[in-house]
Amino acid sequence: MWFHALASIFAIMNPVGNVPVFLTFTQGQSTARRRETARRSVLTATGIAVTFALLGQLIFSIFGITLNAFRVAGGVLLFVIAFNLLQGKHSNVHHPGDADASAGDDVAIAPLGTPILAGPGTIATVMALSAERPVWSHTAITLSAFLVVAASTLVLFRYGTWIATRLGSTGINVVTRMMGLILTIIGVQMIAAGLTGLFPALVAVTHA
Repeated sequence: MWFHALASIFAIMNPVGNVPVFLTFTQGQSTARRRETARRSVLTATGIAVTFALLGQLIFSIFGITLNAFRVAGGVLLFVIAFNLLQGKHSNVHHPGDADASAGDDVAIAPLGTPILAGPGTIATVMALSAERPVWSHTAITLSAFLVVAASTLVLFRYGTWIATRLGSTGINVVTRMMGLILTIIGVQMIAAGLTGLFPALVAVTHA
C-alpha cells in the first residue's frame, strides 16, 4: 500500500519534470531567494495536501466546491501564466518585482505551491488514497508517502541553481518558452477535464 501511494503521488507531482518549471518561475532570483522559494513552495504544497487528506471532503461540502470547478480555476490560472511565458513575457503573477517580493506575493504560493505541485490531481490522489478503509491507517500511509515525495522535490529544487548556472541565459530562455508551451497544454487539459465533469451532457452530445 505504501509503495502504491508513493508511486501514485510521485507520478502526479512529477518532481523531476517540475525542475524546469521551477527554474522558469525563479529566473532572476538570487541563490538564497531561490532556495527560500523552493522551501516555501514545498511547504505550501504539503500544507494543502495534509489539509485535503484530512478534511478534503468536509471543505468541499462546506463551501459547495467540486473538484471539477477546482480543475477549471487551476487550469485558467496556469493558462494565463503559461501564455505570457510562451510570449517570452513576465507578469507580476509569476515574476514579481521587488515591491511584490517584499510583500511576500511571490511564486512560492502560486503557481508553484498550487496548482503546479498541489493541484487538482494531487488533491484528488491524496483524498482518494486517504478515503480507503481503515481511513486513519490509510491517511497516515498517504501522508508519509507524500512527505517523501515533498522532500525529494525540495532537494531537486534546491539544486535548481546548479542546473541554472549550467544552462546559461540562453538555455533558460529556451526552457522558459518550452515550459510556456507545456503549461499551456496542461492548463487546457485541466480546464477540459473540469468542464467535462461539470457538464457531462455536453460530452454526450458531442459523441452523439
